[in-house]
Formats: sequence, structure tokens, C-alpha cells
Amino acid sequence: MKLQRIITAAFVFASITAAAGLLPGDGWAASKKLLAMGTTQSSSSHYGYFVAVAKVLNARVPDVNVSVVETGASVDNINRIKKGDLDLGMTTIHLQYQAYHGMGVWQDKPIKDQYVMWVYQPAPQNFVVREDSGVKTVYDLAGKPFNPGIRGSATEKTVEAILDALGVAPEFYRGGTEDTVAGIKDKRLVGYVKSGAGVSTLDASSMDIATFTPIRLLNFTAEDIKKVQAKYPYLSPISIPKGIYKDSPAYQTFAMLIGTVVKKDLSEDLVYRMVKAACEGFDEQVAAYPSIKGTNLPQLTVETCTVPLHPGAIKYYREIGLQVPDRLTPK
Repeated sequence: MKLQRIITAAFVFASITAAAGLLPGDGWAASKKLLAMGTTQSSSSHYGYFVAVAKVLNARVPDVNVSVVETGASVDNINRIKKGDLDLGMTTIHLQYQAYHGMGVWQDKPIKDQYVMWVYQPAPQNFVVREDSGVKTVYDLAGKPFNPGIRGSATEKTVEAILDALGVAPEFYRGGTEDTVAGIKDKRLVGYVKSGAGVSTLDASSMDIATFTPIRLLNFTAEDIKKVQAKYPYLSPISIPKGIYKDSPAYQTFAMLIGTVVKKDLSEDLVYRMVKAACEGFDEQVAAYPSIKGTNLPQLTVETCTVPLHPGAIKYYREIGLQVPDRLTPK
């Protein structure tokens, strides 16, 4: 009996001690705001980017604890933020525009309670043609065999919209990258559109073509851009610097933009500090997602975004001297 009382006493003491030991941790956790951040499938390189973002925010904003949630990407994130399952997450800006204005899958059901924090990567839609094809402007594609992008891809749909707005009707070739590249090399096709990763280099398949086949990159004029945006205002123009291919001149095209969206009821101060942390901790994000190296996060955001920014983001961008267009200010 004596031994049993000793064991019981020891157990009670250990339990109390353990509970007491947990108290500081519990209090610490309770003092932090827990935020769920939607991403995409874990196999995607964008998932790795958001893991790095979470580390940056947790290290630089002491009162938040951001957890990364694997999701079905942009549409899923937009809908789950609306439901309250997520607080912030990855988005493609043209889909966020459609949600905000009640278009597409959100037809007549606009989602106005979400604002963009930052845009971290443009995916330029590069119109690549053989130099000897005679195609010098997008209008020269009319009636010519041309691939608008991988069958079923967002690029394909974007290019169809662009050419529709400009009244250009190529002879579309539908297929994958491998057979399209082969078709361009053997002159069955005049060219294709390939989504790039950032503005500093062409896609690997385009460089493969260019190894033995000189290429030309098509430019969109200011008037072209105006026509396209009049019909499809969610398509964002982007400037590509000269020299992306040999001595190619600078040119304008359209881009799918990828960024971070947040529910609007997070406080201005908190979002301000999170955006500041993301911008100042950008090198850590580059280490996880190298294709964004050289990107000016604030500048890319204010120049290309088509969806209103969170007031906290606006505060930070203005603080560092950027002009925030009226279209990005919540009404």
C-alpha cells in the first residue's frame, strides 16, 4: 500500500509539473493570431514558395502564426476564404478579378470581401514565331498555322481571348508542347505561345527552338492593349525588357499574374506588417522559388494588379514611395 501511495503521489506531481510546464507555451500560442494560408498541390513549386512565405511571416511578424494548407489552387482558395476556412492564400489575378466582379464561375455572385496583398510572379504569354515566317505583328497570324498554347491550358484560353479581341483568326493547331515544337522546327507551324516564368528568360522549349531556328517575339502596341482590355479587362499587360533572346528589343505582351489574396477584415496594421515582412524578406522567398529572382515585388504589384489592394498593403507601398493607382484602392 505504501508503495502504491508513493507511485500515485509521484504520478500526480509529475502531471501537475507537466501541466505547469505547458502554461507558458499555451499562453504564448494564445497570444498569436492563427492564420490559415491556402496554396496549391504540394507537388507544385508554388507550394514551396508559400512555405517560404509562411516562414518569413512567422519570423518577422511576432503576433501571427501562419500555417500552410494544401488546396486545389486559386478557385478553391477564393471560395474557401469566402467561407471562412482560410484567411489568405495564392491566387491568379485574372481569376480574382472575375470573382470580385461576379464573372466566370462567380457569375452574378461577386466576392467583394477579398483584397490582394502582393503579386509575386508574372507568367508572360510570349508569342514566338519563326523569323523566316513573315509574321512581324500579331495581325500577320491570320490564316496561318499557329499553336495558341497547350491544349486545355490557361494559356490557350488567354490567347484565344486576346486574338478574339483583335479580330485575328489563325489556323489553330491544337496539341502539346513536344509536337508543337517539332512542328515549328520543320516549318509546319509559324509559331506558338508559351507561358514564361518571369520576365528575364524564355521558356526552355522556346530556347530549344531558337538553338537552330531564329525566332521573333511579337509585340503588342498600346492600341492593341487598349482593344484587348476593353473586352477582357482582367488581362494584364506587361513589359518585357530587351535582350530576353539575344538582341531582341523590349516588347509588350500579356501575362497571367500570380499573387497573394487576403480577407478584407484583417486589420490594416496587421496586413501592413505582413506585406512589409514579405517584401523585406524577399531573398528568402527567392531561395525557395528562384524564378522570381530580380523581381521588384512592390513595383510589380502596383503596375500590374487589376484587383483592389488591401488598405494595409496600400499603406506600405505608399510608405516606400510608390504611387498606387485609383483602380487598386477599395471603394
